[in-house]
Amino acid sequence: MRKIIVQEFLTLDGVMQGPGGPEEDISGGFQYGGWVAPYFNAEPDPAFDVIMQKWMQPSDILLGKHTFQIFESYWPTHTEDWPGINDVNKYILSTSLEHSDW
Repeated sequence: MRKIIVQEFLTLDGVMQGPGGPEEDISGGFQYGGWVAPYFNAEPDPAFDVIMQKWMQPSDILLGKHTFQIFESYWPTHTEDWPGINDVNKYILSTSLEHSDW
């Protein structure tokens, strides 16, 4: 059996929604999209670079439908930030998504 390794961005008070950008996920009236960006160090951080190198390695990914749709519209044109993302196997947890060209 394979392991599932979770990578998530979560605030101490339990917010997981819209970490990447202000318009990423405004469902439910969420107004704090992009909350992760201020916490990334603008200066080089060797320890964080090691973590990111591991996270960005090609692997299979398991996504919910909404996150998949965000990824599907973003990553095909931003492969310089995550080489190999377009080639990995993507498993989507959805009962309504029937097709994707990504």
